[in-house]
Amino acid sequence: QTAEVHPYPKGHVDFHGYNHRFYSYAFSTIDLYQHIVFSSKFVVRMKHEIIIPDLASIDAAATEFLARTEGRNLIAFYAPMGSGKTTFTTAICRVLGVREDAVSSPTFSIVNEYKTASGASLFHFDFYRINRLSEALDIGLYDYLDTGELCIMEWPENVEELLPEETLKV
Repeated sequence: QTAEVHPYPKGHVDFHGYNHRFYSYAFSTIDLYQHIVFSSKFVVRMKHEIIIPDLASIDAAATEFLARTEGRNLIAFYAPMGSGKTTFTTAICRVLGVREDAVSSPTFSIVNEYKTASGASLFHFDFYRINRLSEALDIGLYDYLDTGELCIMEWPENVEELLPEETLKV
């Protein structure tokens, strides 16, 4: 892999060899990595970008994100503290018709359930405070992930070993 040089190194992080770029407040760039596994030895990555020039554009970016990820219900956001994971999740919820006053960071509850305008559930996880994998299992992680409903996860690196292969890493 090659190193990536960007004018905003403060928000640039690297997880497991995949570059994920996020910046303070609004996401300036969202990198979507779709992993297609052909065998246990070969993984193909496809990179897609959504540019968010300012916070006023975040709902349009959330709409585009949902269109590009249609059919994917397990979405994991990798980014440093304060980079806008919850802000972008709030925009996704707003686009899906969730009452904005219902959306909050599940930092202490670990998971929040929201109802979209269509009546579907959306599960919003924040694994920041998870110290042991057993804590995620204790809240019934697989029960949520197996519902077929949209599951958005913050701090997924804390439960990486438990995430299904089909999880979209952003």
